[in-house]
Amino acid sequence: MFNPDIIKPENLVYKKTSVLTDAILHYCPGCGHGTTHRIIAEVIEEMGIQDKAICVAPVGCSVLAYNYFNVDSQGAAHGRAPAIATAIQRLYPDHHVFTYQGDGDLAAIGTAETIHACNRGENIVIIFINNGIYGMTGGQMAPTTLLGMKTATSPYGRTVELNGYPLQITELLAELPGTYFVTRQSVHTAAAVRKTKKAIRQAFENQKNKKGTSFVEVLSNCNSGWKMPATKANEWMVENMMVKYPIGDIKVDGEIIKK
Repeated sequence: MFNPDIIKPENLVYKKTSVLTDAILHYCPGCGHGTTHRIIAEVIEEMGIQDKAICVAPVGCSVLAYNYFNVDSQGAAHGRAPAIATAIQRLYPDHHVFTYQGDGDLAAIGTAETIHACNRGENIVIIFINNGIYGMTGGQMAPTTLLGMKTATSPYGRTVELNGYPLQITELLAELPGTYFVTRQSVHTAAAVRKTKKAIRQAFENQKNKKGTSFVEVLSNCNSGWKMPATKANEWMVENMMVKYPIGDIKVDGEIIKK
């Protein structure tokens, strides 16, 4: 039987970061939220900023994030996380304040707060999980839902005539002068996880150096909302989501590098 007490430090390859609590994640098996949580927690631990990190999570799948991060946390009304983060960061300018938001939250009811916080260049980190659907509330169409994609509120597929075009909020935010670093990554493979961790680390480093807003989008599947097994959902994400929302850095050091 495995006994962690007899493992010698020199033989230790990996252990759970102390920035994550022991609470069991409520996210659906196969969802990208858990992996993204781990990445954020590892970055906070590696940078030694746990005592100065503050998480702001609003309504949505991430509403219980305060149960999982062993840092100070503040809940926010639906879509208002950037406004709350702005207030906290201005009150505690030496802290690392980050929001953790889904696409239904950030790109729908929270569009105004997101755009204006980014336009002001608030020195916060915004982590944006995009799965193209309202995951927590029953799988309704979101601003990021693809054309033709079936959801609870677009059972025959999203159409331009009825629903308009999918919103590429990340590219929109990259155009604003206050954003310093804007990137889109994913967590569906080990290689993708490494790149996402590097991007989140860069975002917190930018914040440490008072560079303005860093915005990290993370593409994730929603196998329950998409009604697919997790492996199939990842394949569908690559074949469909990544066509509309291509992976890679969009703005680095305040300069747009990819349109």
